[in-house]
Amino acid sequence: MTRKAPSLPLLSCMLAGSWIVSDNALAALLDDSKANLELRNMYLNRDYREPGTATSYGEVWAQGFIARLESGYSEGTVGFGADVIGMLGVRLDSGKGRVNGASGGGGIGMLPLESDGSPVDDYSELGVTAKARISKSTLHLGTLQPMLPVVQYNYTRLLPGTYSGGLLTAQEIEGLTLHAGRLTEYNLRDQSHRQDFPNDIDSFDLLGGSYAVNPQLTASYYYGRYDNTYKQHFAGLVHNLPLAEGLNLRSDLRYFQTDYDASGVGRNHFLNGMFTLSAGAHKFAAGFQRMSGESVLGVITGSDPYSTNLSTYWTFNRQNEDAWQLRYDYDFVGLGIPGLTFMTRYISGYDIESSAGNNGKEWERNSDLVYTFQDSTLKGLRVHLRNVTYRAGQVTGPGAVDIDENRVIVSYTLPLL
Repeated sequence: MTRKAPSLPLLSCMLAGSWIVSDNALAALLDDSKANLELRNMYLNRDYREPGTATSYGEVWAQGFIARLESGYSEGTVGFGADVIGMLGVRLDSGKGRVNGASGGGGIGMLPLESDGSPVDDYSELGVTAKARISKSTLHLGTLQPMLPVVQYNYTRLLPGTYSGGLLTAQEIEGLTLHAGRLTEYNLRDQSHRQDFPNDIDSFDLLGGSYAVNPQLTASYYYGRYDNTYKQHFAGLVHNLPLAEGLNLRSDLRYFQTDYDASGVGRNHFLNGMFTLSAGAHKFAAGFQRMSGESVLGVITGSDPYSTNLSTYWTFNRQNEDAWQLRYDYDFVGLGIPGLTFMTRYISGYDIESSAGNNGKEWERNSDLVYTFQDSTLKGLRVHLRNVTYRAGQVTGPGAVDIDENRVIVSYTLPLL
């Protein structure tokens, strides 16, 4: 596989600058440094409920290692530093006939594949990020993992995806956080190399931020432009309303408008939201979405859509798709078992436009049981059991294949500094 080194001259200059400092400045930089190693063991099996296809069952078991080193900043008006992330994925069990998807399934997406379709034994990535700080503003150049409404890196398999580029974050005004950035390359969750965006797309640019109007209400706006493919506006509101002792109502509203420039597809409107009532150890939630227009929601390569209906298997962002969701969470601390949590949700999408017609339907059900060890010996060890059922009714396109799936994720983060 082709490996591409970062092609940002300024990154090298800043890296050099971060070390050409006085002994006192270097000591401050090292004193604020932190490092950890995340061990992530993941098993996934997927039963494709599509009789007569070449691949009806997928199964992968692998071990991931994710090392992160984050330096502090050198002293001075402008502080310099550097972050490093190193990732290694090792196949424990799988084979050529168990990693490819059924018709329309798109594969499991957990390990890179050889030219003959068999999974690799291991894969890795090394990312370096130079950073600078002035007052309460920071600039990061290099490997990035943004979590913003217009772009979110994916971490739903063994190793997380990454991007290359620059991101400026400013927090000079209390309650206001601003972002501006450009992404030029991406690395998918099941790849070990960075690459240019497809279809001759040079970059993705973003600008926006969020403002805490008061402790209960936060408003946000972001703009994104995916080169000559689309431009996108996002507006969001999050409100927390205390109702009584131990009772709270959270409202999360999100709206996207995507305009396609060169493709001629047109405009997309996407409104979605979630209302969550917290009552002690219980959470009851209801979500909705309304999709309209001549296209689908714009999402850049490698990113998850910022949708309340983003689920374990599917994204529910097909053309003109409306959807609703019911969700329940329980924290077993209410029964005297701290560290144990449960979640189940059901999402139903309908009125989907596809080649199969304009009344397509699909639904997904997820159930999660998570336990994080609390005692001193195994403290921080996390066991995550996940069950997924997805059904596509009169829908064609990516992912439109019935599946039953189980995942087991065991993770532990070991502090190094």
